Amino acid sequence: MSPPLLKLGAVLSTMAMISNWMSQTLPSLVGLNTTIITTSDTLTQISPKEGWQVYSSAQDPDGRCICTVVAPEQNLCSRDAKSRQLRQLLEKVQNMSQSIEVLNLRTQRDFQYVLKMETQMKGLKAKFRQIEDDRKTLMTKHFQELKEKMDELLPLIPVLEQYKTDAKLITQFKEEIRNLSAVLTGIQEEIGAYDYEELHQRVLSLETRLRDCMKKLTCGKLMKITGPITVKISGTRFGAWMTDPLASEKNNRVWYMDSYTNNKIVREYKSIADFVSGAESRTYNLPFKWAGTNHVVYNGSLYFNKYQSNIIIKYSFDTGRVLAQRSLEYAGFHNVYPYTWGGFSDIDLMADEIGLWAVYATNQNAGNIVISQLNQDTLEVLKSWSTGYPKRSAGESFMICGTLYVTNSHLTGAKVYYSYSTKTSTYEYTDIPFHNQYFHISMLDYNARDRALYAWNNGHQVLFNVTLFHVIKTEDDG
Repeated sequence: MSPPLLKLGAVLSTMAMISNWMSQTLPSLVGLNTTIITTSDTLTQISPKEGWQVYSSAQDPDGRCICTVVAPEQNLCSRDAKSRQLRQLLEKVQNMSQSIEVLNLRTQRDFQYVLKMETQMKGLKAKFRQIEDDRKTLMTKHFQELKEKMDELLPLIPVLEQYKTDAKLITQFKEEIRNLSAVLTGIQEEIGAYDYEELHQRVLSLETRLRDCMKKLTCGKLMKITGPITVKISGTRFGAWMTDPLASEKNNRVWYMDSYTNNKIVREYKSIADFVSGAESRTYNLPFKWAGTNHVVYNGSLYFNKYQSNIIIKYSFDTGRVLAQRSLEYAGFHNVYPYTWGGFSDIDLMADEIGLWAVYATNQNAGNIVISQLNQDTLEVLKSWSTGYPKRSAGESFMICGTLYVTNSHLTGAKVYYSYSTKTSTYEYTDIPFHNQYFHISMLDYNARDRALYAWNNGHQVLFNVTLFHVIKTEDDG
């Protein structure tokens, strides 16, 4: 078992009309109507009406996003006089895709024209379906390779829904539609053939452009929690396990810290698979006992709360030495302001896309939660936010993109009940339920690399998938 277990979703916002038009209309223009996709477990029939489809998304063994695009099998008929016209058609469709990638949300009124054009294009679908009737010889191996390549692209396509442009580009897009209509009129009587290599090159081009789109994803807002996936059953009722969100793609080490006190032993595993099988690779004997279960591994170092103190320790796994330690001023400790379940969970250390954080409570803030951003090298507090949520009423909490999410319970019926944004210094009450399968959560932390929540649930090490609402960066965002 490895990070590919994490089928991590991403909710990409609106502009559904563009996505629907691409998935239902464009594929039909070039005969991309019917595809059979074979995975290790399933055989899925995509009907001609569905066209291009988002099939699946997951992560490969190295932790990278695997995106799936469905391309149909094609008929490799002999070339004829219309082959040239069909290639011209494909070039026009390529140009349209480039224009679509930069469509501006502020010019939505122009999309009504596109919807009208869709009606005209649907009349051409029947002609192109004749290609499927004439299939006699298929390059099975080549087209299977093409399908696999398209499988990797599919979840990238929704990012096109958020792309912006101005009125001038919309006008250019309309002109492409007119040109395409003219080409289609010229080949309605007879359909030419196009070869595998030409289509393959277009797929590669699409992959490059869509991966560039993914780089424009900004931080997301938590929308949903699914799972859990039970990875292992081990240890006591309380503990922590984690991976490093800043580790390289090939580094999937797991660290395991059983119990919430009276322990200094950290166990390391080279991968989640080794963790499941119990193939321990190394053991560290910390210079101090830890308090609670709210530790974090960040950029190769372990950050933990020293037992019976409000001191934070930074310990390097590479050198086996303490690199820094600092008292967290005014922070309650030793069960003064723990989470509901107790366990010396007064100080919760965590990391997200922005950096390293400490969540705790003080007398000065009447026992309510304080959020502090820390310098990862010196442990100095960079900035703090005082919330109005009582620390003792929280089941657990975690940070995503600078927002603290607080659960209302560590027992059954748990849900994310409250969130506080450090960006806007505002809070809101939320209602995001999640399944507390084993009835007692004593650790819940977000991993930005895996886009998942690591949890210790009554002696079970589990993972929750998170769904985030993403916003696409634009030129105006700077």
